[in-house]
Parts: sequence; structure tokens; C-alpha cells
Amino acid sequence: MGLEETQQELMEEIDREYAEELRKEENTVEALLFTMGGSVSMEEISRALDLSKDASQQAVERLLKRYEDMKTGLEIVKVQDKYQMRTRKEYFEPLIRVAKHPDKPVLTDVVMETLSIIAYKQPVTKAEIEKIRGVKSDHAVNKLIEFNLVYEVGRLNQPGRPALFATTEDFLRRFGVSSLDDLPSLNPDVAEEIKEQVDEEVLDVMGPEKNDNQEITSDEPENGENDGTDIAD
Repeated sequence: MGLEETQQELMEEIDREYAEELRKEENTVEALLFTMGGSVSMEEISRALDLSKDASQQAVERLLKRYEDMKTGLEIVKVQDKYQMRTRKEYFEPLIRVAKHPDKPVLTDVVMETLSIIAYKQPVTKAEIEKIRGVKSDHAVNKLIEFNLVYEVGRLNQPGRPALFATTEDFLRRFGVSSLDDLPSLNPDVAEEIKEQVDEEVLDVMGPEKNDNQEITSDEPENGENDGTDIAD
């Protein structure tokens, strides 16, 4: 066997080993997403692979492409800065035929209105919500917390320490968006009206010399989600 043939075989062996290593990384990410069930952060993926975040991101991107090319019954989606494995929507119906259909939150008009205010103005206090709606909103906010669509993100460092509410990752999954930036844009007139109403409420609560960079304290989990079953629409 000549020198060139030996070098060629050596290069092919190196390529095979490199390809196997890359595939092993992808398989590790796949196993992690399947096992965790909920969304998984890049920090967790990097820890599982024992690689840098850049190398871990590359492994995730390769796995995403593989799943997209294979067109299986599962897909991997990005939810904010995290990743999750889930069933493709087109396969919901056949699954429902043999599995108990999970109860979905029933979102009344009142609850939806409250959720919309929180989604577009978060973090927002209950007083601000009630200023915009013109009525008490305790029941609607409590229902949204029960459905794990909103959570208490922290409290204003002001007298009474009013709670601040924001949307959860379950909210993003329920409405099929990857991040809050993907929410439909508000009508400019409506957005300005909401802003004015909230500003008025803040002045009522804090007085005219409010600090625009008011401190918010929090002892809640960063993403506000639990690791329960995904709400699918």
C-alpha cells in the first residue's frame, strides 16, 4: 500500500471518528430533552455535554436540522432561550383517540382581557390592571396563576410592596410563540391609552416624584414555570 493510500485511509478514519463524536453530542441533547420533558436551558445542555456554550449551541442546531429533515412525529422548538421536545401539532388528533384528552384552561373574555394586559405591560401590578379594566381583577389574576399562564415575578420596593405579574413559558407554548417579541403589535392608539392609564395609576400610588428606575425585588424562579405537562392548543 502506497503512502498516499495510507494517508487517505487515515483521513477517512479521522472523519468517521469526528462524525461519530458529533452524532454522540446530538444524541445526548436528544436524550436530555426527552428525559426532562419541559424546556431546557443552554446552560443545562452545556453541562450535560461538558462543552462550551458555543459548541453546545452547534450540537443543538445540528439536532434541530436533523429533526426537521426527518419529519418525525416529534419536533424540537425554541421557547425564549430554551429548547423543548414535543409532539408535532398535526399528530394531536390521532393521539387524542387513544389517550385521555387533558383538560385545557377555559379562558373567558374577562380572563383573556386580563391576560392581554399582563402580556403587553409586564411586569404589572394588580392595581395597574384594574386601572385599565376599570373593575376588580382578583378572580381573573388568580385564575391565570392557577392555569400557570402568569406568575408573581417580584414585588415593587414601595409601601405595601405590591406584587408584579408576568407571563410564563406555558403562556408562550399555549399561544404558539417563541418569545414575547413575537406577540402581535398593539394598535398604537390602544398602546398609548394603556400607557397613560398605567402612568396615572403609578402617580396615584407613588406620588409625582416617582423613580422611573424603581427597584423590583424577587424571590421567585426566573422563568416562573413548573415542569408539568405542556398546555397544547
